[in-house]
Order: sequence, then structure tokens, then C-alpha cells
Amino acid sequence: MALPAWLTSRKRSATARSVLAGEAAAEAARKQEQEAAARAAEREGHEGAEEAEFPVVGDVRAAAFFDLDNTVMQGAALFHFGRGLYKRKFFRKRELTRFAWQQAYFRLAGSENADHMQDARESALSIVKGHRVHELMAIGEEIYDEYMAGRIWPGTRALAQAHLDAGQKVWLVTAAPVETATIIARRLGLTGALGTVAESVGGIYTGRLVGEPLHGPAKAEAVRALAAAEGLELERCAAYSDSANDIPMLSLVGHPYAINPDSRLRAHAREMGWRLRDYRTGRKAAKVGIPAAAGVGALAGGAAAAVAVQRRRR
Repeated sequence: MALPAWLTSRKRSATARSVLAGEAAAEAARKQEQEAAARAAEREGHEGAEEAEFPVVGDVRAAAFFDLDNTVMQGAALFHFGRGLYKRKFFRKRELTRFAWQQAYFRLAGSENADHMQDARESALSIVKGHRVHELMAIGEEIYDEYMAGRIWPGTRALAQAHLDAGQKVWLVTAAPVETATIIARRLGLTGALGTVAESVGGIYTGRLVGEPLHGPAKAEAVRALAAAEGLELERCAAYSDSANDIPMLSLVGHPYAINPDSRLRAHAREMGWRLRDYRTGRKAAKVGIPAAAGVGALAGGAAAAVAVQRRRR
């Protein structure tokens, strides 16, 4: 299948599989957005209703990209999804024990371990192989209510809403399956999600991925591809993550934020002068410096979130 025209070929530092994973995620995200817009137009019954109801203000060349696990939500979405599948007898207790151990490690370490994450993804792929995509989507809706809704960090959710209030699009960017990420993004009122794309034929999962998991450099490739498709200027965009694995994505944008950072990301963020926020304790979140700006410019990137949050606190 030929790639869309906006996916131009160029020399990249990422591997070919990272590029493929990123471009597949961006294409899936664009499809989600188009389908959501079509559904909204159908509900309204006439064209232009969406634009009239939600006028775009501020810098429309900017957007925000949020990592999911431990940034927007406590713990890992994939592990919560596994718990829900076990409850529905998709696999045995032995596999649930492995999921539980991986989740416990993730929570205690507060960061991603490549071996643990790869093991979890391989387990999930073997579990969903042969199942229909629409079946897993329906189950995912239930699992969100059961295991994920109560684990959203209010502080990060407020930052995302501030970008939305400024008229900017907000995307989740995660190694979780794109179907799961899409459900979470929709439930939170976000624009959409970039996630790992599992191959399906005739609406049935094959047990293989398109490219590789959307992790590390692949996330950066997905953001780059989506920005090209959306006409965004990355220097005006913001990105948020807890993990040093996302430094490639954070380094792409003009307004990077370290949220609930692991030790490596915290050190890197301080060295680079990036803004930090920590919602893991009852302590007041670290203050965020706001670059000097005026008028519409103050709404760009991370400044949009900072200004809106400060106004709400007054």
C-alpha cells in the first residue's frame, strides 16, 4: 500500500522499523480524527457546526503531545488492559501473575524498563491474536471504566485541557495499542492518539506489529509525521513525558515538559532548562517558568498550559 504524500522520505537517525511504526501511528491517528469529524458533522446535521461551536483561538500552528503511562495515567495502560482481559478469561492465572509483576515493577521503579515492556507487549499480542478488532475495542471501553478512569493524574489532565482551551489539538503518544490509546483520548476529550499499531487482516489481529512498538525514537517519528500532516510547527508545540526514553520526542518541540520524571529525565531536564512538574506527592507542583510573550504568542506551546492553569488558581 502506497504511503500518503505527506509521508516524505528523508534521512533519519531512527531505524527503518521505528520510522515505519511512527508513520503507521500517524496515519492511524489521522484516520481517527477524520472519522471523529465525520461523526460530529453527522450529529450536527450540517457542515460547519463544529467550527462554529468551538472557534479556534490562539496559535493554530501549535499542538501538544502527551505520553500516557505515568504522565497522564498512573501505571501502564497495557497492564491495566491485561487485567481486564484476564477478568474476561482471555488467558490463565500464570499470565496474570506475570502482568502483575510487571505492573508492580513499573510502579516501584517509576520508569520504563525495555525488557519488561517488550515482554508485556509480546504477551498482549499473543493474547489478542485471532480476535476481532471491534471485539477488543468494545472490551477496551469497559476496561477503561474499571481500571483506568480513576488513575488519571488531575494535574496533567488540567494541562491538556489548557491546551484545548487555547484552541490547540492534543494527542496522546504511547507504546500502548492504538485502539486502547484512542479510547483513553476520546474519554478525556482529547483530539486523538498515536499508539502501537497491531496488524489486522479482515478485522482480525494477526499477532504481529506494523514496524515496532511506538517507543523511544518511534514516538519522535510519529510526532514528526503527524506534525507534517497537520501543518504544525514543532518549535511552537509542547510535549510532556515522565521517561528518559522520550527524550527524542521532547527534543523535537519548542516547549518540552518533564512530568513525574524518572531520575534520568529529571537530570536531563535540569541540564537543558526544561520545565518540570511532579504530581506523585501531595507537595505543591514545581513552578513553571513562563517565557515573556504578549498577545496570541503567549498561548503558544507550553506557555498556553502555564497561563491557563495559573488563571484557574487565582
